[in-house]
Amino acid sequence: MNQQTEPPADEVRIRLPRGLARELLTLRLDPLPKMSRPRWLAWLPHVVLGYVAIPCGVLTGMQLNDHYGVFGSAVLGLSLLTSASVVLSMFRPLAAWWLGLATSGLVAWAIHDHVGQGQSWPWTPAGPFTLAPVLLMVALRVPPRVTASVIGITLTLNGLADILLRPPQSQTIIGGAALVFGFVGILGYALRATRLARGKLVEQETLTEEERARRTLLEERSRIARELHDVVAHHMSVISIQAQVAPHLVENPSEELKENLAGIRENALEALTELRRVLGVLRSEHPDDPANPHHPQPTLGELDGLVDNVRGAGLDVTTEIAGIRRPLTPGVELTAYRIVQEALSNALRHAPGSRVEVGIAYGPRDLHLCVANSAPTRSAPPSPGAGHGLLGMRERAGMLGGELAAGPRPDGGYEVSAVLPMDPQDPPAVPDPETKKAS
Repeated sequence: MNQQTEPPADEVRIRLPRGLARELLTLRLDPLPKMSRPRWLAWLPHVVLGYVAIPCGVLTGMQLNDHYGVFGSAVLGLSLLTSASVVLSMFRPLAAWWLGLATSGLVAWAIHDHVGQGQSWPWTPAGPFTLAPVLLMVALRVPPRVTASVIGITLTLNGLADILLRPPQSQTIIGGAALVFGFVGILGYALRATRLARGKLVEQETLTEEERARRTLLEERSRIARELHDVVAHHMSVISIQAQVAPHLVENPSEELKENLAGIRENALEALTELRRVLGVLRSEHPDDPANPHHPQPTLGELDGLVDNVRGAGLDVTTEIAGIRRPLTPGVELTAYRIVQEALSNALRHAPGSRVEVGIAYGPRDLHLCVANSAPTRSAPPSPGAGHGLLGMRERAGMLGGELAAGPRPDGGYEVSAVLPMDPQDPPAVPDPETKKAS
């Protein structure tokens, strides 16, 4: 077996400076991010930096004229370069730093022969402050190690010039420059860390909300699967029993009839076993869970009991049924009951003291449901729920090929309406979120 050998220590030491040098020499576009809040101040940092660039250039020219007696077109050029480095830092921070560093070197060369007794060199008194905005923009947008390298190179070049080229009568201000550059570096690092943390927080909140909605959807689908399992299991059990009893209801049944009925019963039992095996993992282990097989699934025939329970909780509920009331398929009965139950629960939770009207209309081909409440008479207490009840209702209606709509009413109330087909057809397949992501 081949063993992987680690690179020599000197190779690691060489590789790291090369990567750092590549980052220092990059001139890529890195625009200053806009403020996210408030939106009308989005461009405030750019405006402020544009105004800062003007006094930086003016201050450089004034000090060259007044303190060092330097005149001519060179003063105008150095002033413009100083302002240009500040403006450029809004778009290309490292390129702006190189420009500002070169401008500082040109200023030091221009004043070298004009330095009087006690005057500062290689910086003018305002020199560190004119470069500080550029270093701040660098620290805001590059990793901390690059910021430290930028400040370190600036101070190192300052120290070399001070040692090798400083006029004898001049005064050094490298200590003050180090304090100014260190302060703006730390400030920029703190602001950058805060901005990155806020971005991560927003991203995490978005992911958490998506995960919560996805989990709620899966829980609702699991609940629907458990309830439909009970419905299908009930009918398969009835088929099995009827197939077993049928030969005894016929006088002198033929062997062929007995074999066919036995085959029907065997297939029903086998299907029931497979159904319980596949969906048994969705079964709740709590005996009081309404999805337990010992509890029959509710139908619209139990609507009166549901309404009485809600009235007992303090809600004024009225019901109205139109059309010829008749039994429906178990899936439609169960879905209709759950939609009315969830709508009443939402009214009880979010509209205390309101009046609720429950309407059910039996049409020729569709079942129409409507649960509407008036405006609440008092404020609703905080709800601990996930707030995705409408998602479950839409999932149930869509499962049968029906439709569900929900929204506020003009009087301040809320209304939930659904149309369920009497003879449900298979709805179009909806791709699973995970499958969609994978594709």
